[in-house]
Amino acid sequence: MGDAVTLDGLRAWVIEFARLIEEHRSYLTELDSPIGDADHGTNMARGMAAAVPIASGGVPDAPPVGTAKDLLGQVGMKLVSTVGGASGPLYGTFFLRVGAALGDVDTMSPVHFAAGLRAGLAGVVARGKAEPGDKTMVDTLLPALDALDASLAANHSLADALADASKAADAGRDSTTPMLARKGRASYLGERSVGHQDPGSTSSALLIAAAATTLG
Repeated sequence: MGDAVTLDGLRAWVIEFARLIEEHRSYLTELDSPIGDADHGTNMARGMAAAVPIASGGVPDAPPVGTAKDLLGQVGMKLVSTVGGASGPLYGTFFLRVGAALGDVDTMSPVHFAAGLRAGLAGVVARGKAEPGDKTMVDTLLPALDALDASLAANHSLADALADASKAADAGRDSTTPMLARKGRASYLGERSVGHQDPGSTSSALLIAAAATTLG
């Protein structure tokens, strides 16, 4: 099944996601301009920059981070409090649910980690009331996690399974371009939302890519 996922690996995942968000900040905002508030890149970069000190242990007088639940719970709360718009509650809920599902452990199996990600997706669906095809981050995360589960079930290594998940995430991201938005601000545009890649799906693909890079 591949190597176990460790707390240090989760820390690296958060830090790498922040790096990718900063690297793609302008692009995410550009995607958000025609169908949103033109702030997705800026908001996500601010939130993830605030989360990095939690992952790196650089927050003075902060609660201890000794388990997956500690780490991802604190990251989730930081995103809720610092990221504007819908992205803060959605990404914050994702990390909170992943952390809660993984629990008070510092090492976990790939299957346990995948189950945690699935719990995070369920939190996003519950919070945003989105379904596949609504042109949201669900259209990236759902195929990515389906691919991850299928690959692990086939006894592939974690590295290969996360690579499969990242490819599926990219395909899910690309699939949002021809979709009609049915959730969020983009839904107000009706047919004018067609032909634009969803920024939330794009940042979600970066989330899975970061996992593939650091945990695989």
